[in-house]
Amino acid sequence: MKMKASPALVLCVSVTVHFAQSQLQLRVRPSPSEHLPVPDLHEDPDPALEPGERDLTPRLLRRKLGSSFDPFFSSTGPLTRGNGSEITREDEISLAGPIPREFQQLDFTGLKAAPKTERRFRRWLWSYTQCPVLSMWKDLGVRFWPRYVKEGQCSTERSCSLPEGMFCKPVQSVSVTLLRWHCQQGSRALKRCAWIRAHYPVISQCGCAC
Repeated sequence: MKMKASPALVLCVSVTVHFAQSQLQLRVRPSPSEHLPVPDLHEDPDPALEPGERDLTPRLLRRKLGSSFDPFFSSTGPLTRGNGSEITREDEISLAGPIPREFQQLDFTGLKAAPKTERRFRRWLWSYTQCPVLSMWKDLGVRFWPRYVKEGQCSTERSCSLPEGMFCKPVQSVSVTLLRWHCQQGSRALKRCAWIRAHYPVISQCGCAC
């Protein structure tokens, strides 16, 4: 006896295949750290290991960092809620635009829905599966310059797939170049401190993954 697949089953299979194809594309990208965002650093509280006023001259630090200074991912001064302490990346999807081709190609003929309803469902599905990067400014402390970094996170409040089971996870990261105040350990009389370059990874893209 030949069984006929239900519309709900057709929908689940179609969406599952779509995300399986997306997963194949994600696997060819460089894998970011599994520990992003970076945990809070536990610094030695000794004030003798902190830079002095002369070591924090903005003009000299800006020159030392040179073209590596990234004003998009780092800031030299504190930011308040009014100017961006909590933000969402501006590359978050705009649902006012055209539906991406991969969503237009999904086959929903089994639903027997009107074209207008089908378009609305495609747009809702597109919205449901998005994984924007949620960003917040983080204060790294006086031993970093710039001391404020725009750190990304991936939302894990709900599943991003139908059927459920996949969640938003980091799929790409960028390395922000900062200056790190570093002191060579030894006797205090022989202690030598200087600014050195450090690379701080931040999440730059999230994707729906297992």
